[in-house]
Amino acid sequence: MTVLVTGGAGYIGTHVVRLLRAAGRDVVVVDDLSSGRAERVAGTELVRLDVAGPGAVRALGDVVRRRGVSAVVHLAARKRVDESVAQPLRYYRENIEGFAAVLAACTEHGVRSVVFSSSAAVYGDVAGGLVGEDAPTRPVNPYGRSKLVGEWLLRDVAATGSLRGTALRYFNVAGAGWPDLGDPAVTNLVTLVLDAVRHGRAPRVLGTDFPTPDGSGVRDYVHVLDLARAHVAALDGLAGAGTDAGAALVPPFRALNVGTGVGTSVLAVIRGLSAAMGVPVVPELVDRRPGDPAEVVADPRAIEAALGWRAVEPLDATLASAWAAWQHAHGGEGTGA
Repeated sequence: MTVLVTGGAGYIGTHVVRLLRAAGRDVVVVDDLSSGRAERVAGTELVRLDVAGPGAVRALGDVVRRRGVSAVVHLAARKRVDESVAQPLRYYRENIEGFAAVLAACTEHGVRSVVFSSSAAVYGDVAGGLVGEDAPTRPVNPYGRSKLVGEWLLRDVAATGSLRGTALRYFNVAGAGWPDLGDPAVTNLVTLVLDAVRHGRAPRVLGTDFPTPDGSGVRDYVHVLDLARAHVAALDGLAGAGTDAGAALVPPFRALNVGTGVGTSVLAVIRGLSAAMGVPVVPELVDRRPGDPAEVVADPRAIEAALGWRAVEPLDATLASAWAAWQHAHGGEGTGA
């Protein structure tokens, strides 16, 4: 089958594309290159297209028809929480209208399987402990709300019988499967720490008075390569629904957490990065942000039961791979020494 990966030139998308191609699958990428990089998908057809732009449904349909697409992995979206708060209209338009265009092209041209990039942000503030898929979905920012509406869109389209869909709720993604595919955005804890050290600054820790073992917030960090493997597993699960036996086991829509089930504190991540870099890193301790939960960790049992997937990359390997990719991107520079 040919798999269309929207946002396939981005950080997560390039890992999905590389794994699919390594498995011998035919892949076509759609990306507007606003944050993706064409050179990261060299050798794969890349169609430059804004899925939320004018004429997107027709253009997507042309790609689906020409390449015989039978499955879609939809990753194209904006994903910065702070930006979503400042520009909510942009997030609702691009994330929701863009996905609606993708689903319209799928239903018009017989695409039967869709994997949707969702987020643990759909849960909003949680009480702590392991978060299962049955936890209340109460997102606290426009980014999280746009992801939840995307899940609703996919669920409602799947209810018509025209396709089946799986939404993957990512927890904290880090690392790199290959040094040339590191995270280029300085928006998450790992890259924020690496960037601070590179520029000779102390990374900031927002809160050390949480009810956790060391007082800093605890989160679930999943290696991006494990996350990419989850997408492949989700595609395989949807393909299995094409048989009578599979259709009885695979619901039209399901949402699954993608995480390790193990929490790591912010201070522990900084210590791990310090060990990977081989330099001391002394953080600046500041007050916590209002509304930040003490602990958010995935309960990953549902995805293992449904797809046979579980995270296998340990945290030290995740952090070491992030550092190797950072050095690759910055020509060996990076410790501020």
